[in-house]
Amino acid sequence: MSKKRERQYTIKKIVQEEQIANQAQLLERLQQSGFKVTQATLSRDLQEMGIVRVRTSSGFRYMISEEEGTHSFTRIVSMEILSIDANESVVLVKTLTGRAKGVAIFIDRLEHPHILGTVAGESAVIVVPDSVKNIAQIKQDLESIVAT
Repeated sequence: MSKKRERQYTIKKIVQEEQIANQAQLLERLQQSGFKVTQATLSRDLQEMGIVRVRTSSGFRYMISEEEGTHSFTRIVSMEILSIDANESVVLVKTLTGRAKGVAIFIDRLEHPHILGTVAGESAVIVVPDSVKNIAQIKQDLESIVAT
């Protein structure tokens, strides 16, 4: 994984797990995680990833914007996918440890016409097809997402 992808993956993880109110806090957390990054680079990353600062009941925090971050979010999810395999019954998506649930949610939100649903474990997602005839198409469509 490139340094930029690693950094953006870490940013996503921090933003999802912690209440970060401003760029200074996020910059500090990135530095604690071993990334030497400037404020300008962080600003570009946030814009590229579709991460926005919003007011919540407990103050400001950074969040991934569903509207602005769709393309970036797809790219981030693709970084969490290690492989996509299939047999005659299901498609299996192997993920980084602890990321299967997020990947399953992403796949569910695709509203693919041939996917009935997903089942997530710790590091794998079972994708249930509407028919075994569509397994190859589902696998190909998921692989095209990972390639972006």
